[in-house]
Amino acid sequence: MSWQADPVALLQELVRIPSPNPPGDTRAIAAAIAAWLQEAGCDARVLAPEARPEAASVVAAVGHGEPVIMLHAHIDTVPVAAAEAQRWSVDPYSATIREGRLYGKGSVDDKAPLAAMMITTAHVAAQRERLRGTLLLVAAAEEETGGQLGTRWLAEAGHLPACDFIVVGEQTHNRVATAHKGVLRATVRVHGRSAHATNPDRGVNAITAMARIVLALEAYHRALAERVHPMVGVPTCNVGVIQGGSTANAVPDHCVIYLDRRMIPGEDPTAVQAELEQVVREVEIAPAEVSLSGFQVSHWFSSTAEGPLARLFLDCAARELGASPGPVGYLPGSDAKHLTGLMRGEMIVFGPGSYEVAHAADEYVDLAEYASTVRILMDFADRALLGRSD
Repeated sequence: MSWQADPVALLQELVRIPSPNPPGDTRAIAAAIAAWLQEAGCDARVLAPEARPEAASVVAAVGHGEPVIMLHAHIDTVPVAAAEAQRWSVDPYSATIREGRLYGKGSVDDKAPLAAMMITTAHVAAQRERLRGTLLLVAAAEEETGGQLGTRWLAEAGHLPACDFIVVGEQTHNRVATAHKGVLRATVRVHGRSAHATNPDRGVNAITAMARIVLALEAYHRALAERVHPMVGVPTCNVGVIQGGSTANAVPDHCVIYLDRRMIPGEDPTAVQAELEQVVREVEIAPAEVSLSGFQVSHWFSSTAEGPLARLFLDCAARELGASPGPVGYLPGSDAKHLTGLMRGEMIVFGPGSYEVAHAADEYVDLAEYASTVRILMDFADRALLGRSD
């Protein structure tokens, strides 16, 4: 990847380096990012867990001392599924520009925020003699599958310092988000007894029993609407997959569902798990039996935008957008959840575009909105780190 401080050309080069996860091999794009940043005058390192060297991340730094400001984006993308590939109107890795949009897998999630942050970091590095503080750029692996081998590993292994302000790049239409939901996933299995369908009462129908549980979970979902968070709305419970039985002429002896419980900031995952277990176990399904397992938690994130650096960022965004940038909520998750232990100050989620076009065919970023992202980040860096006072 060639060194050039052209935001659009840089974004095109990033999109043209596939980094799908799974399989999660980000070595090629990490190497290209590190080389670009090194040529721009940054101290850039490629880091990965010893057991998973393919999960490569980049940590780059400019300057020293306080304040310490982190710009964070992820370098992996979701893969192009076979069915999705047929719906693309362009090659997903071509970075095609058409009618003011740049199309490509990862163009908005998350390579547009990443490219804007790289341009900003290079801008600061070029003026290091004026720099007061430290700018850290983190280009993290493995966000799309949880961040355990990327941001979480970087933080727990001591590769990331405490920060006075953190910007996590995601899709907010350049508004400033200070909260997002978490998620608890679970597997519910019902065990019945098979029998020939000519006399089904001799068996125990696991699907029928599970149907009662699904209806109870639907009622639980409706009741959750009474819990309202001012930024991200209400918690939810969704049954996303159901599987069971083997043939129409036999009573099914097994049925399984996979559910997704979105948590709002402040909810305790342990308490939410207990709620789910209570809802399921209170359903009368005897003589069928039920079990819950496979609990996976991705934490919510919540911060404020009241400190001086956050207020400065809000002002930079407002000057560019000509309107209030928030703070707002961000409904999907992000790697912000793995960075809360590094917060000496505040953290926001920010970037161009909408999560609604991410992970989809013909994913794109609006280039005018992307240009605004670059201007906001550079304005913030100028005022927070380079001493500009206007």
